[in-house]
Parts: sequence; structure tokens; C-alpha cells
Amino acid sequence: MSAIEILTWPFQQSAMNQINNKQNFLNYPVIYILNGKKEAYIGETLCFKKRMQAHLKSRKNMNEVNLIKHEQFNRSATFHLETKLINYFLGDEKYSLQNKSKTASDFTHNYYNKSFYDQDLFEELWKKLHEQHLVDNELHVIENKDIFKLSPFKELTLEQLDLKDKVLEFCKRQIETDSGEYGSLLVVEGEAGVGKSVVLSSIFNTIQELATEPSSHFFGTENYLVVNHEEMFKTYKGIAKQVKHLKAKNFAKPTPLINRLQKENKKADIIFVDEAHLLLTKPDTYNNFYGENQLEELLKLAKVVVIIYDQDHDLKLKSLWGAESLEALKQTSAHQEEYQLTNQFRMQANDDVIDWINNFKRKKLTPLPTDEGYELKVFETLEEMHEAIIEKNTEFGLSRVVSTFDFLHKKDGQTYYVKESNGEYQMPWNTTSTKYTWAEKPDTISEAGSIYTVQGFDLNYVGVVLGPSVQYDSVKDGMVIDRGKFMDKGAYTGTDGIDHVDVVKEKIVLNSINVLMKRGIKGLYLYASDEGLRERLLGR
Repeated sequence: MSAIEILTWPFQQSAMNQINNKQNFLNYPVIYILNGKKEAYIGETLCFKKRMQAHLKSRKNMNEVNLIKHEQFNRSATFHLETKLINYFLGDEKYSLQNKSKTASDFTHNYYNKSFYDQDLFEELWKKLHEQHLVDNELHVIENKDIFKLSPFKELTLEQLDLKDKVLEFCKRQIETDSGEYGSLLVVEGEAGVGKSVVLSSIFNTIQELATEPSSHFFGTENYLVVNHEEMFKTYKGIAKQVKHLKAKNFAKPTPLINRLQKENKKADIIFVDEAHLLLTKPDTYNNFYGENQLEELLKLAKVVVIIYDQDHDLKLKSLWGAESLEALKQTSAHQEEYQLTNQFRMQANDDVIDWINNFKRKKLTPLPTDEGYELKVFETLEEMHEAIIEKNTEFGLSRVVSTFDFLHKKDGQTYYVKESNGEYQMPWNTTSTKYTWAEKPDTISEAGSIYTVQGFDLNYVGVVLGPSVQYDSVKDGMVIDRGKFMDKGAYTGTDGIDHVDVVKEKIVLNSINVLMKRGIKGLYLYASDEGLRERLLGR
């Protein structure tokens, strides 16, 4: 079988003129990469020479063109590989991309022998690109990066594509409507791992491209993507650096955006909110928010608000979302619609594993399930679990230990520790970086992360420490939460106006456990500090 070939020329008219018109790649499906010092563009074509003539007139800052050919290329394969290259170039971070979303295929479809092109041929191609210094990183390194996982160029499933179409149509209709005091609201719900943020990234990129096109309904619109999560915010800002048509100024934390728009007495057109369950539902003077509800304020400051929401992600009383409060805001909005995403993408686990975790969140202990494609394992000691996670990190990368918030938090330069129940083994607890997301820092393999460092992100293997607040009730053969041992005091502030506070506090702890347990793509490891719970999970 023939190998992938990469032919390179200067990106100049004279070089294109010298290409022999009898060359067999001129009317054959090919992929090409235009690159300069800092920017690149990736495309596919049936008419290479004609396509290059068009690019010579419109593409700036490019020095060379690299043609990729193979005798078994077909149009489905080149479409697919073009999109895959765009995503991996984004994660490689060597170049910022001039590509628009419509360059790539946003629908993942099957075709004959797809696995050959998707795996074998792509690995061969990437190796050659690496040898020619067109890329810097190996595939497995890129695959573990957060900006790769949230790439706006990702191929979408039919369910995700349907959602994208509905959001674009909703936004198109509502920005042309005089909404009055409150804007229109679209609520997208779905539990952890169903791909909500991936779709949002794709939608926002498309909207921002259309905002630059005079023929578009979105031309000239002022739009923002908001997330009240520092680690996710870093990732979105990182994507903006790599995609030419995205600007860092259009990504914001909710409080600064609300305060700025209020001060300027202006309305945005569309505000997208990722992890909307993290929006504040009470005043928070410490964070300079003086309103009653951040979503309500955003609805006053935009023609359209689109939120990504998971009711099982409530983690603080001051951002506690009940069905009633959200329903009230739906009724307040000028127009509202809802959409539910259901298909699990993150965890490569069967329904038995997902059901076991969901039962655990309900304090029910059922027999530990088995799954040949997913590793669910309980450990006798924290040290053993940490060693197993280190091994998985060496093999697959992006594997970390995390813990329930049952340990004192780092402050005033001090380092606190997650400790084994007997105190003999400990790990530094919950450190953060202003530049990198926690799990992408290599040295955090020696640390334990918290809900705030990993919420919204994937890990290959996650080792979850169930701290002292998570205990076993031998009489009921179930789980019990000791709220007094839960050390996230910030999660419990703001009890005014909340009924059944103890029940709500317990829900916050259980939600955090659910989020931590659903981080792992390939496996979940568990260590319980409570001896009774540990013995029960070990089946003794």
C-alpha cells in the first residue's frame, strides 16, 4: 500500500505556475495546509491548482503550501481528515487558525473503511507532519488538552447538531424582536458528560463568524460567552488565542460583564452561559455582585440569553438553583424554550456503571458492577490508589486524584493536605495556577484536586477520595453525610430564604460527589476515609 505524501511549495504565483498540469493530484481529492510564521489554514479540494489561485488572492501571512495526497483518498475521507486536522492543529497550538467553522464538517458521518482513515492513515500523516516540523506535539499530548476537547471545530452527533441548529434559529428569531425589559431565554439541560460545552463552543464560534458577514442576520451583533468557573474560563481564553475569528474580549466572567454593561447602559445581543448552575442566586459583595440573581441581570442586559444548565451541579448555597427559581425566570423572559441533551459521551462505561454512580448519589449502595471497557475499582489505602493513578498517568496521561471538600483549603501561603484515615499518607490539596488548568500541570500528579479544579473537565482516570463527611450506615446499609465534616464553608454561606437548609446542604455534598465520580473517561478509582464505608465498598 502506498504511503502518505506531502509536497511543499512556496506560497507564490510563480511556484503554482510551475506545477505540471498533468500531475495526477490536480483533479483528485487532496488535503492542503497553508502556513506562515504564526498562522495556518487547512483545506481539502478536488481542484488543487484552481483552489490555490483563489487563496493567493485572499490569504495573507502565508509562506508555503503543503499538499497531502494518498492514492486511496476519496471525498468522504478528505472531508473527515480535514476536520480532524483542524481540531488537532488547534490543540497543537503552534499556529493560530484562519479556518472558519464552515470549513470543517460539523457532522460526524460514517463512510466505507472510516476506521482506516481515522486511525491508521491519520497517525501516519501526523507523524510526517511532526517530522517536517509543521506540528510540535504528538497526538496523545494534544488529546489530553482541554482546548482540544472543547474545540469549536469538533464534529457533532445528530443530537448535538440538532441542538446547534435550534439555538441558531432561536437566536436569529429573537434578536429581531423587541424584547422589552427582559431578553429571551433558551435553556439547554443535560447531566455531566453529555457534551454540552462542546456544542456551545461550536455555536459561539459560528455566531461570531456570522457577526462579521454582511449578508448574515447576525452581522454586527455584540455577543459574549460567559462562565463563572476560573478553570473553564482559562480554557475558553486559550481557544480564543488559537482561532482567528474569536476574540478574548468576548469571553467573560458574569460579574465583570454585568457591572460593565450596567455602567455603560447598553445591551448585548446574545449572551451564552456555560455552567449556568454556577451563576449566583444571591448578592455577593465579596465578588462585587449586588443584584439578586445573575441570570436575571443578564436577561436585562441582552436580547437573547442561552444557558447550559445541570440541576445536579448545584455546589453552593449562594448559587443554588431550584426548579421554582429557574421556572420563574423562564416566565419573566420575553420568550423561552428548552432543550434536553441526553447521550453520555465522556465516560466509556456501560449503563450499570452509570446507574451505580447515580445510586451512590442517592446514598444507595448497590453491588459494584463490572465493565470490560471501563475500570471501576476500590482501594484499601490512599497510597495504593495514588500509585495506581500515577501508573495510568504514565500510560495514558491526564489521570489525577481528586477529593471531596473535607480538608482545610490552602490560604495565606500555607499548604494543606488530603490525608489517609490513619494519617500515614498525605497529598497536597487543591493548589491552583493563574495560567494553566489544574490537571494540565504535570506536577499536579502529586496533588489532590477539588471540585473547583476539575468541574467541567475530562480526566482519563480519576481517583476519588471520599473524605470523612461520607460515611456508612450499617443499620440501613446505606450512606450518610456528616455535614459538619464538610469543609467547604463557602458552599454553606447564604442560608437566608432557603427552606430545609440541612437537606439542601446534604444535596450540595452529594452533587459534588456525583461530579467528581463522572470525570473519568476510562476509569474510576475510589478510596473511602470512613472505615465502614471502605469495607462495604470492598465487599467485606
